[in-house]
Amino acid sequence: MVLGNPRSGEASSVRLVDGSSSCSGRVQVLHDGKWGTVCYDGWDLFDANVVCSELGCGEAKEVKSAQYFGNSSGQIWLTKVKCFGNESSLTECPVGGEEKWGQKKCLFDIYAGVICQTRTRLVSGINSCSGRVQVLYNGTWGTVCDDGWDLSEAAVVCREIGCGDVIEVKRSAYFGEGSGQIWMDNVNCTGNESALSKCAYLGLEHNDCSHSKDVGVICQPVIRTVEGFDACSGRVEVLHNGKWGTVCDNNWDGSDGKVVCKEMGCGKIKTLTFGAYFGVTSGQIWMSNVNCNGEEAALSTCAFEGWGTHNCLHAKHAGVKCRRELKTSLSGW
Repeated sequence: MVLGNPRSGEASSVRLVDGSSSCSGRVQVLHDGKWGTVCYDGWDLFDANVVCSELGCGEAKEVKSAQYFGNSSGQIWLTKVKCFGNESSLTECPVGGEEKWGQKKCLFDIYAGVICQTRTRLVSGINSCSGRVQVLYNGTWGTVCDDGWDLSEAAVVCREIGCGDVIEVKRSAYFGEGSGQIWMDNVNCTGNESALSKCAYLGLEHNDCSHSKDVGVICQPVIRTVEGFDACSGRVEVLHNGKWGTVCDNNWDGSDGKVVCKEMGCGKIKTLTFGAYFGVTSGQIWMSNVNCNGEEAALSTCAFEGWGTHNCLHAKHAGVKCRRELKTSLSGW
């Protein structure tokens, strides 16, 4: 038995761009050798689920207008998409109008976006971008065997979960042995896949692995504090599209700070800071009106106005002071 979709390569006709991971962003489709957008007019969960499934990203978590992921321009390929939900590709879905491809106008210039529920996570690491790799199949989380595990596979994981570039590949249960199912073995990615499930691999009945060979990865974090007293205090900055930017303190509260401290592996929130307490900087302001419930794994998964969308001044940088927790070194594992 081979689980999931044992094909190499990402979906050839759809992609998500400008999101916090390869499983979120503005929807783009490829037609006639050119990438273009999808109009938000009529866009719903049926359409979004087809996109998420096509990319190997599970089910749709939220439907978004593309403005949430930043402004867009250029070719509009599809409008009034009407998927039934069982299509294997967005390009198979019916659309409104006489012509399927090449729409000239989009209602209010609002384009389609989606946040998918990824099927990959990291656990038992030092922060949200490091740990033992787990994948979700049939409602159960399981591990991945380290046979053939290298930088290409790790890079796909880092991108899928919304972290930066891979820093280190870890094998031999470096982050501790998991339990239960071992879902994947001999994973073979090109490095360009949108999700680990899109890589070639052997499934449950074909692996001869034990949890002593569980894989892990250390990815570049996508959140940091700067100009503080230590690594767990300072002005909050987030990484998006390869560029660091600040967070506006509009509606900044304890739930938001709790998520920041947790994501960085810095324990619990101690103090929130406002009004550029840790100094004024120039450059990109990425997030504003952040609204977390406190249970999110990453600040980028909280509700906010959209990447780069704000009415904020650099004198309003958000910051935190966390109760730093000393982590036990994993180097001896």
